[in-house]
Amino acid sequence: MTDLHPPVALITGGSRGLGRNTALHLARKGCDVVLTFHSRKEDAASAVAEIEAMGRKALALQLDTAKTGGFAEFGTGLRAALTDLRGDAQLDFLVNNAGTGINVPFADTTEAQFDDMMAVHLKGVFFLTQAMLPLIRDGGRIVNISSGLARFSLPGYAAYAAMKGGVEVMTRYLARELGPRGISVNVVAPGAIETDFGGGAVRDVAELNQYIASQTAMGRAGLPDDIGGAISSLLMGEMGWMTGQRIEVSGGMLL
Repeated sequence: MTDLHPPVALITGGSRGLGRNTALHLARKGCDVVLTFHSRKEDAASAVAEIEAMGRKALALQLDTAKTGGFAEFGTGLRAALTDLRGDAQLDFLVNNAGTGINVPFADTTEAQFDDMMAVHLKGVFFLTQAMLPLIRDGGRIVNISSGLARFSLPGYAAYAAMKGGVEVMTRYLARELGPRGISVNVVAPGAIETDFGGGAVRDVAELNQYIASQTAMGRAGLPDDIGGAISSLLMGEMGWMTGQRIEVSGGMLL
């Protein structure tokens, strides 16, 4: 891509947290951004304004990634919005980031809670990616977001981590099937990060933050820039030959 035709990324859950941070890192590296939001319209608008202040193009679209029935309509709206924004309706990058957390013991997890995790973190990622395939350019890149919890186990995260394990397997299959189009598909697995995810406990509870730091090779909990920088480097750097891989960005947590 050139300055006249910069790349464009779609980031789900881009109004806050790691999605927003990723959007800002990509914009700094010359990428236009479409971000989705579930309900935080004002946060999404401020993210768009911040990106536009860098001289990049951006827009925000509402999407509930748990409701697959809305994906076709979203795709139609995205095509129109991209055409208005940039003159064509193709994407270079897709980042499947949207999600919510849950911390409930296995014995107490309800079927409704399990289904909610499945809808957002696995089924939604599967079918949104499927819906976006016609828009992604040959040679494009997809990053799915997993979690360090798919490798190490901490009590209370069985449902959440099980879905992320499914995302990691799905990523390898996508890499195999999309390889003929030159599309790379990788998964980034963050460790414990100081955001408002899960109620902001890693950021706000000093004892938890200190425990994480003590269990991490780099001696601290993660920061949003650690993840946004890694994802943007994976998408914008010279990594097109790498596909089907799990990249954990955890500072060496629980090695």
